[in-house]
Amino acid sequence: MPEPFAVKDCALIAIATGRHARNLRELAGYLSEVPLGSIYHHFWGGRLHTQFDEPEFQNDFAGWVRHALHDEALSERLGMLDPTRVSDLEALRVELLDILDESLNSLENPPWAQADQPFSFVRSQLVIFDTQHRIAEPAGLKDIAPGFTVGTIFYHFIDARRRRPEGIDDFRGWLLDFGEEYKSLIDQLAAIDPYFRSLAELKDRLSTVFQTYFGG
Repeated sequence: MPEPFAVKDCALIAIATGRHARNLRELAGYLSEVPLGSIYHHFWGGRLHTQFDEPEFQNDFAGWVRHALHDEALSERLGMLDPTRVSDLEALRVELLDILDESLNSLENPPWAQADQPFSFVRSQLVIFDTQHRIAEPAGLKDIAPGFTVGTIFYHFIDARRRRPEGIDDFRGWLLDFGEEYKSLIDQLAAIDPYFRSLAELKDRLSTVFQTYFGG
């Protein structure tokens, strides 16, 4: 019998890296050397802040290029990058650099951000809290999911893909421990896109999937 599912919550602490870019060339230069945790933060970290719960831009790079450099076309290209479609953060770094290099090659005079609008690279440290809630059977997910915090959703449905060697969320990882019994539920969870939804939308979607599968 698999171990009970331990429900965790989390918060992100932002840590400055001391790197501040004022134009695309500097952005590309720092991007090539920052720790992968910084790239992770700028794609995923903002989701735990209330003001980004309904984000206009899917990542911080796209937002800065639009607001500080006023390059709408490049902002849209960066905003379409989906970190779940690449194998890892290093591959995401390469895609980002390819887009920036292509843009730099087409610009004779790359724009500069105003002095008070640099792109400041930060990295995150995840702080994890044990809620003491345990789910012994998968059917218990339908009862507890509506009460999940956004931190719980982030930890189990997003951060897990970075933590787990198989690159899947914690819910699917736990259900797989029961063998083939919950395969259709696992398939439904796999079909949920974690990137182009806010954490609140993900919680609603997960709750609906669990309640529909197990019965309300």
